[in-house]
Order: sequence, then C-alpha cells, then structure tokens
Amino acid sequence: MNSTEISHPKRLQDKVTIITGGGGGIGECAAELFGSHGAKVTVVDVNQDQAERVAKSIESAGGVALAISADVSQDDQVRDMVEATVSHFGRLDVIFNNAGIFPADDGGVLDTPLSTWDKVMEVNLKGVFLGTKYAVAKMLDSGGGSIVNVASFVALMGAATAQVAYTASKGGVLAFTREVAVEYARRGIRANSICPGPIETPLLAELLSDPERRNRRLVHIPIGRFGRAQEIANGALFLASDESSFMTGSQLVIDGGITAAYVTPQ
Repeated sequence: MNSTEISHPKRLQDKVTIITGGGGGIGECAAELFGSHGAKVTVVDVNQDQAERVAKSIESAGGVALAISADVSQDDQVRDMVEATVSHFGRLDVIFNNAGIFPADDGGVLDTPLSTWDKVMEVNLKGVFLGTKYAVAKMLDSGGGSIVNVASFVALMGAATAQVAYTASKGGVLAFTREVAVEYARRGIRANSICPGPIETPLLAELLSDPERRNRRLVHIPIGRFGRAQEIANGALFLASDESSFMTGSQLVIDGGITAAYVTPQ
C-alpha cells in the first residue's frame, strides 16, 4: 500500500446480522453495506423475491447472505427468522429492526381509520418488540450484541403534516429502545435508535408524489434536500459495529438539521 492509499477495515467482520425490511430502501442499502464490511447478513422482507434479490447482490459482491420472508408483525414468523439465522450461521450479533410502514391514510386524529392505526402499530412498534425479544435471547448465548431500531425525527417533535399513527409508533420505538438498553446494559447487549429525517425512498416518493405535499416537507429541512438511504445505512453501520461500544439507549438523529431548527432543548 502506498502513502496515498487508506486502509478501510471491515467493521463488522464475521458478525451475524439480521436486517428487517431488507428488500428495498434503507434496509437494502444497509444489507449491502453490512455485507461489504464482512457481516453475514440475513436479509428479511415480507417479499421473498426482494429478499432473495438483495441476498444475491451481497453474494455477487463476495459477501455472505441468507434470504428469509417474514412479516415482522407475526410472532411465529419473527421467531422463525431468528431461529433460522442462528441455525444457518451459528450465532447472532446484530439486529437492525428497520421494517416499517407509512400508509397514505395515516393523517390526523379525526381522520385516521382505526384499522390503519392498528396496522401501523403492529408493524412499526410490535415488529420492533418481537425482533428484539427473539434476538436478545440469542445474543445472550453469543455473549452480547447490538440492537439498532429505526425510529424517526417525528418521535422528537410533531410532524408538519399530520401522521398520527406513524408518529406515535416511532415515539414508542424510542421509549422501548431506552428500556431495553437499560435492562441489558450489564449483559453485553446495546440498544440504540436511529431517527431519520425524510429520506428519498420508494415509500416517500409515493407519499410525496404531489408537488405541494413534497414542498411542504422540504421547506422544513435546513440542508435543503431529502436524505438518502445510504446516509441512514451509514449510521446503522456505526451503531452495529464496536465503534459505538460506549453508546446505548441513545438516538442517532440524521435529519438534515430539522430538529436543530425546531426543537427547543429541555
């Protein structure tokens, strides 16, 4: 290596990781990034074809991956995805609870259907609970691990456009993550959250196809653009790796400056 080259060590070498919602968006970026850093990645998605596509991409780049279809709101499916991972790879070191939904009819308190509220809680909050529950048992067997949960900047402030179920679910993720962090801190398991701002993913593109609705959100971002999935994946890599070994119960805010502009410190 000459003096102009920089060595980039693999930050998750041989760590066994599960990524939910891994078939697209932030999850896909994270799966490929984790794989490039030496992780053995279980790509989980409700869509089996999408999970297999991402797993094959990781393998074609020289990584190791397993594709599993699972609905994170279903107890038996989450249990089975964790069991399958440990059976295949022998242990579990990291879970990135990334899967989430944001239905178009999630609006204000008076407008949001009960069925939408229930479904958002089932996936966004219960899914994180189930993933964590089954991962913790295996991490204790492995001597510790890192749990990374996706919350949102709206868990720290009210959203400019009403989305009551999504916001409430992500607030729950923050509180849940802190509880787990405190409970398992002395047993080698860390738990942290990521709070992304609006990110350019297929989900956001669909929701913000209306230019007026899109601009209403964009105007609140000091950096002046939406975030990229890769930028959130980079944060997940840090929290999953031993580089963040003194962090637990924290939230990593990656929001283009939104909360800095609008949230008053308490």
